[in-house]
Parts: sequence; structure tokens; C-alpha cells
Amino acid sequence: MTAIAAAQLPLRRRRPIDQPPRWQVFLPLGLYLLFTLIPFYWMLLFALREPGSDSLVPWPMTGQHFEKVWTERSFDTYFVNSMYVGIASMLMTMLVALCGGYALARFRFRLRMPFMLALLCSQFIPGALMLVPLFEIFRELQMLNSLWSVILAETVFQLPLSMILISGFIRNVPVSLEEAAWVDGCSRLRGFLAIVLPLLRPGLIAVGSFAFVHSWNHFLFALMFLNAQDKQTIPVGLNTLIGSDSVDLGALAAGGVVAAVPVVIVFAFIQKWLITGFSAGAVKG
Repeated sequence: MTAIAAAQLPLRRRRPIDQPPRWQVFLPLGLYLLFTLIPFYWMLLFALREPGSDSLVPWPMTGQHFEKVWTERSFDTYFVNSMYVGIASMLMTMLVALCGGYALARFRFRLRMPFMLALLCSQFIPGALMLVPLFEIFRELQMLNSLWSVILAETVFQLPLSMILISGFIRNVPVSLEEAAWVDGCSRLRGFLAIVLPLLRPGLIAVGSFAFVHSWNHFLFALMFLNAQDKQTIPVGLNTLIGSDSVDLGALAAGGVVAAVPVVIVFAFIQKWLITGFSAGAVKG
């Protein structure tokens, strides 16, 4: 065989020496995925199969468990309350964290580093430790049994980490872009809204999504500050499905599906922005 003919033969792709075989990668990932999806399948199984059935396949399917929790157990009210708390907490957290993060990223002031250290240390304080003081504060303000008590508590506990993350995103935006806007006659506020804010969209989506999910799933604040049934949220509603003598597994599983669907939808739509946001926050510009 001539050298020209040998050169025209298709080259066999070789695996790099330091790259492991594919099965060593996909086998652990497949086992982890199976371990993760089994609880969700079990929840869907109890939610969709008929009462009294022992089948491992939800067939024939029934929707009576969803109808029971949605109408008889007032999950329609719980869903609206949780959505209100989640969206309001998300917007307030993003607004305050944006202002505080900009100040930490762009201004140099005395006690700036101790302030950031205090923000970090506040993350070590469990929310349960602050239940009694917050209860007394909201009682004096006559805000007990109001959704705004839960919204304010959720916002306060999510602000430190959100502010630190936002400051990291803003620090990655070159200040020269703002200076160019100032030279063109823009004020600091107008330059921020026109130049910096559009570049922060991935970071804001990442921070806002975690603020919404945390508020949606949190149980302690809603249990402590809300007493009326028409003010309770979904986590408290799920707790009411657990009786002292017996548990309606079908209704409990259906309520779990109702609670999980909004979170799954949120992460399904924003996963691209989520990855971009955390990549931007992890790279120092």
C-alpha cells in the first residue's frame, strides 16, 4: 500500500489516554438518576392509582386524589397563598439585594468588609432560633395571621446570601461601561438601568429562582405566623394531611405532586439562565 493510499484511509478515532471509558461515567450517573427518580415515581404511583390497589403500575389511573386535596382539603387556597408568598418574597429579595449588592460592589466605605463578614455569618443562624423574637415583633405590629409576616421573614433570611451573590455579579461588569455612560450625560441611576441591569439578567434569574423556591417550600414561618386555614400555605397544608391515627397516602402523594409541579416548571424554564448566572458569578472579571 502506497503512502498516498494509506493517508486516504479513514483514521480511527482514539480515546485520549486520560479519558475514562464511557461506562465508567454513565453507570454512576445512571444509578444516581435511578436513585433520584424512584421517590418521584413512588409519589406519582400513590397519587394516580386507585385506592386499595397494590399494583406497581398506576393503571387504571384515577384523579380522585387530586380532586380530594384540591377541593375538600382547600389546596386551591393553599396554592394561591404559596404563590403570593413566593412571588412577593422573590421580588422584594431581588430589589433589596440589587440595591445592596450594587453598593457593596461599587462603593468603598468604612466597615465594608466587616459588613460582608456579618452577612456571611448570618447564614449560620437557623431560622428556628428566630421564631420567638419574630413572633413577638409581628404580634406588636399586629401582623400575625397575615401573609406579609411570612413574606417579610422570608425576605430577611434570604437577603444576606442574595446580596453577596448580586455583588459578585455586578463586580464582574466592568465599571468602564458605567463611566462611558456618565460621560454621555447619564446619571448613576440611569447608567445602571441602561447598562448594568441588562447584563445582570442571568444573575437576577438565578437569585430570584432560589428565593422563590425557598419561600415556596419553607414550613416553619407559615406554621408559626399563620393560624387561619384560609391563610395557610402548601407545606402547612401537607402537614394537615398527616393524621394522628392514619395517613391518607393517596391524598398526601397528590398534595406532594401539586407542591412539586411549580418548582419543576420554574427550573425547567430557567435552567439555561441558571447555569449562565452561576458561571458569571464564579468567574472573576
